[in-house]
Amino acid sequence: MSQVIDQDKSSNGTYAAANNGTKAAGGSPRSAAIAAVTSYKPSPPPMNFQETPTGELFNANVFSKSVMKQRLPKPVFKALLRTIESGEKLDCSMADVVAAAMKDWAIEKGATHYAHVFYPLTGSTAEKHDSFLSPDGEGGAIAEFSGGQLIQGEPDGSSFPTGGIRVTFEARGYTIWDVTSPAYILENANGTTLCIPTAFVSWTGEALDKKTPVLRSMQALNIQAQRILKLFGHTDGALVSSTAGPEQEYFLVDRNFFFARPDLLNAGRTLFGASPPKGQEFDDHYFGAIPDRVLAFMLEVERELFKLGIPVKTRHNEVAPGQYEIAPMFEFANIATDHQQLMMTTLKRTAEKHGMACLIHEKPFAGVNGSGKHVNWSMGSASQGNLLDPGDTPHENAQFLLFCAAVIRAVHKHQGLLRAVVASASNDHRLGANEAPPAIISIFLGDQLTDVFEQIRAGGANSSLPKGTLTVGVDVLPPLPKDAGDRNRTSPFAFTGNRFEFRAVGANQSIAGPLVAMNTIVAESLDYCATRLEEATAGDPEKLNAALQTLLTEIMKEHGAIVFNGDGYSEAWHAEAEKRGLLNLKTTADALPILQSEDVKELFEKYSVLSERELSSRLDTYLEQYCMSIGVEVNLTLEMAKTMIFPAAIRYQNELASTCANLKMLGYEFDTDTLDRMTGLVKSLQDGIAVLEKAIAEPESEDLLAEARNCCDVLLPAMNQVRAVADELEGIVADDLWPLPTYQEMLFIK
Repeated sequence: MSQVIDQDKSSNGTYAAANNGTKAAGGSPRSAAIAAVTSYKPSPPPMNFQETPTGELFNANVFSKSVMKQRLPKPVFKALLRTIESGEKLDCSMADVVAAAMKDWAIEKGATHYAHVFYPLTGSTAEKHDSFLSPDGEGGAIAEFSGGQLIQGEPDGSSFPTGGIRVTFEARGYTIWDVTSPAYILENANGTTLCIPTAFVSWTGEALDKKTPVLRSMQALNIQAQRILKLFGHTDGALVSSTAGPEQEYFLVDRNFFFARPDLLNAGRTLFGASPPKGQEFDDHYFGAIPDRVLAFMLEVERELFKLGIPVKTRHNEVAPGQYEIAPMFEFANIATDHQQLMMTTLKRTAEKHGMACLIHEKPFAGVNGSGKHVNWSMGSASQGNLLDPGDTPHENAQFLLFCAAVIRAVHKHQGLLRAVVASASNDHRLGANEAPPAIISIFLGDQLTDVFEQIRAGGANSSLPKGTLTVGVDVLPPLPKDAGDRNRTSPFAFTGNRFEFRAVGANQSIAGPLVAMNTIVAESLDYCATRLEEATAGDPEKLNAALQTLLTEIMKEHGAIVFNGDGYSEAWHAEAEKRGLLNLKTTADALPILQSEDVKELFEKYSVLSERELSSRLDTYLEQYCMSIGVEVNLTLEMAKTMIFPAAIRYQNELASTCANLKMLGYEFDTDTLDRMTGLVKSLQDGIAVLEKAIAEPESEDLLAEARNCCDVLLPAMNQVRAVADELEGIVADDLWPLPTYQEMLFIK
């Protein structure tokens, strides 16, 4: 595990991993890592933006609409465009033409293989590579790629999590071309690969992936939104799509430290580590100057993402030392899902080139800010624009009020589902603790919208709070347009101008699950609203305003309890939420059972998003993943405690005892308080290890929910007890004996 990085092998400052043991510093793996990090001077190759301007990079490796327009016959291109932009059924007879054009384009860019890329229930990306080359029967080879190969692939359907849908001896599964998400070229130092986004289903037709339910939920949302728009006289049928812009938070640590920490290497988070003398309390890292090494990494990440058509917009230091954020602009939800997976992969790959490890775990370091993936969600169409844009006078914008009220109703009615789709072993370290957001799902509307909806609750809205202008008393600074309300970083579901920001999503999670939930619950709510209004108006548009006012008032009276604009961190909110009847599902073991409730089953069945069998498979898969994650951490805790921390503690205890004995022999007085404390802590560490070993020796339950409950209630507390003792030892054991890179080193040395 003591892997040190050899920096002398590369002229451009990147790292090459080498099993040098402790030769670099002649001491412990920790001292070798520190020596390697502090001696490394990165000098990444400069980017020649004159040779390839940034504007020309965007979509350079994407089989985009403009590329298709150039390379496809006009009828084929127009037919594909109708499928992509209007949701029309795909004409499979065009597949051979598209495949030929796609192959030629890819080969021109150096591709030798194509890969069907899909997103199994692991939450990560999977890809199956095949060569374009086929023997020609005359000793040579020709490049072939047919429409059938484009449309369908066949990976092993039983080798991914299936929750019982597929078993080992029933292996067939299919990947299916998703025409709505563009193909792209993935570059490697030795060549390129044509990547084709696909769905992944079993031989029996059930979804084994995260993409298929996203597409189904988007279809359901469009159907119900069209009914609402029709009531307002909009009958052009322009596709209503959900959109998403996920903000990705992450940590960067030097790879020398990463390899010296078995917990980071295997679990993605530190299972041990005392708080550093300085953390984030000075608020000096947030939006601070980006370190040169990190900025070089960010520039390369953005360059690669631009090539893939990912519209990254923002980069900055986050709250915790060593923490950063990257955020793209809005895209259609299914494309945003694909791009988010590509972004995480690109962050990790590029970090390696710069001698760092990118940590996307929700809580890699205890006691400092965790990492989320705030998913900004909205919906709109080409003709209507953003349906959640309130305009300057939202009280007069009846269409907006209805769509917004539908979201309020959906979140209140299905708060448990929203909590369940962000539940994981890693995200539990953020949610329900002293960190944004709490496990209680609520909506922040801001002053302006809260005032409007309170008027609606009382019988009718007649005014909107003005936005106003902000002046700061300095003549050279211009006045600023001031928003009509503040923002609230403690809210898990906040309205932020023209969208809702779902802040509870974990940094390491696919955004597919949250998008499926949001799309489907809002589709159900729009269905409810459309049905009520259709019945009340009976086709008479003159009755719409009165029916709408009645409906909006009822929604706010029945579901207004979900709106909370205050401090989500406060204990008072927990008490208030309980009075309002809101759920407080603090752990994954509390939240996941919501997926087996009748309401959730009926919801997904009704809108053909997930069958009961598919939903059940996901519950089993997520429970199993939770238990396996805790199991890995338990084994790591025991291994590190017994082979790294205990030996260091014993050595220091022996040093103290020897010093005490020698001084006593010489007739000197020696304060034994430190030795006594060390002896007690060593005993406590041994006791904690024994308790944890006994806990995992118990036979596992065949009931996954019971096993998850055991992980939550028994194993995690036992692990935390071992950690508490080890972290106290870190503050006593001589620094040269401590085997693990410390928080101070990992967070602040770049």
